[in-house]
Amino acid sequence: MNAPASPPSPYSSATHNAKIESHTLSVLVDNEPGVLARVVSLFSGRGYNIESLTVAEVAHADHLSRITIVTSGAPETIDQIHHQLERLVPVRQVTDLTASKRSLERELAMIKVRGRGENRSDALQVAEAFRARVVDATTESFIFELTGRPAKIDEFVDLMRPIGLVEVSRTGVAAISRGPDPI
Repeated sequence: MNAPASPPSPYSSATHNAKIESHTLSVLVDNEPGVLARVVSLFSGRGYNIESLTVAEVAHADHLSRITIVTSGAPETIDQIHHQLERLVPVRQVTDLTASKRSLERELAMIKVRGRGENRSDALQVAEAFRARVVDATTESFIFELTGRPAKIDEFVDLMRPIGLVEVSRTGVAAISRGPDPI
């Protein structure tokens, strides 16, 4: 007996000429149990991918949290995600920070690099160029702290690979709109 076919991913059903875009969505939600599970279920149930996810309470008195999600897809897929998020009961507001083109994105990473001799000095030189801070050092390794755009962190990690990259821990994207007004 043949197994039932799995439902197609929205990424594979995009038109052949559709450009896949990465978008950062800011989702203001009621801070209550189960909200994050509902948001994540929306993504998993429809086959959308979450590339980065951060959550934090932003208004204690109002019981509000902010979920920042980085996802990608064709423009139609991003619109669909946006509209489906807006329909969830605990969601107060959804803002596509990428579409507004007036936002800042930053991420924090800790990067562990093994190195002795020349590799050690190479790691320190690269770290200085990227303004990475040494937060731990032993005779055989460093742990660097780096804050910046996700692409900057990707570049740093790529440069550390041949030197002796051991592991990477990233916080996920934090994003905010520019200017005096809230999102």
